[in-house]
Amino acid sequence: MARRDTKNAGGVLLAALAGGATHQEAATQAGVSLRTVYRRLENAAFRRQLAGARGDLIKRAIGRLAAACSAAAATLAMLLRADSESVRLAAAKPILELAVRMRESEELEARISVLEDQHAAAATTKGARAWGA
Repeated sequence: MARRDTKNAGGVLLAALAGGATHQEAATQAGVSLRTVYRRLENAAFRRQLAGARGDLIKRAIGRLAAACSAAAATLAMLLRADSESVRLAAAKPILELAVRMRESEELEARISVLEDQHAAAATTKGARAWGA
């Protein structure tokens, strides 16, 4: 197997694995053996780097999705003013469904927050009793 520059192989391997390549595909892209891929994955520091790289990819994807959501919302709002009644109805349905889900999500978030506050208060009180306060 032809070897690539070993300085760049680690970065190429990391990028390939973070991007979802199979172990064999990543090895080929990095110009290393499959055994090297497995050996690198046994290394805790490399696994942390890989997790970080995957996290960065996900953050970028979420940013793109957020931008697309804004565009999609604008499109739905525009379609609510369409001449066709069926188009207006088709645009209104997902808006209403999302509004209900968002409301449910907000309610759950508030309920969880109350429970977390109660748990923290109980833990503080229990800790104070343990110290004889």
